[in-house]
Amino acid sequence: MTELKNAVVLVTGANGGLGREFVAQALARGATKVYATARVPRTAEEWGDERIVPVTLDVTDPKSIAAVADEADDVTVLINNAGASTGASLHSGDLAAARGLFDTNFWGQLEVTNAFAPVLAANGGGAILNVLSVLSWLGVADAYSATKAAFWSATNSQRLALAKQGTQVTGLHLGYTDTPMAADVETEKNDPADVVAAAYDGLAADAQEILADETSRKVKAGLAAPVEVLYASFTS
Repeated sequence: MTELKNAVVLVTGANGGLGREFVAQALARGATKVYATARVPRTAEEWGDERIVPVTLDVTDPKSIAAVADEADDVTVLINNAGASTGASLHSGDLAAARGLFDTNFWGQLEVTNAFAPVLAANGGGAILNVLSVLSWLGVADAYSATKAAFWSATNSQRLALAKQGTQVTGLHLGYTDTPMAADVETEKNDPADVVAAAYDGLAADAQEILADETSRKVKAGLAAPVEVLYASFTS
């Protein structure tokens, strides 16, 4: 189990709606320091809390990742929250945009985890929370779905590989949530505060997978059904 009390947390993509909640709720639960990372991080003055350390991090740049891992060598909890949704397609003649999305949503996440795994081991094992999606299981979002499906698979592999060093690896699945990334989606959305609370409760309960909402629970249960059933509402 991973409690946030006295933890040192690093949040990627800390400027977004979920990222800010991960930072705020970690501190509310007793974390002593939170590294709030982004390509263009908010300043210390903007955060307004001396326990928050703003750090520049580009998850698509291995040199940037290595530099942050060297700086933040006291981290005990890693939140892989950074991500992008660009509308890239796997079915166009030019796959450059899809490759770019994989660089952020998949390869970048692996680079960050691999850089921080030795840090976590040195600090007692700690925990990694990977922010996935209900779209890890549904291909309706084209290249974005593919990146999240790949990251889900990698999360399961990481869990096995890092168990030997005592690192808890947990996947967080959620449906549409009221963040800037989903601003153009016209449907009922989760409150980011509820999603993050469920995530941290799951870490404390030693959960290996967290289904943050009813949508995720319903789709995960539906994976046992024939694929025609899972996609019926999208193909009829």
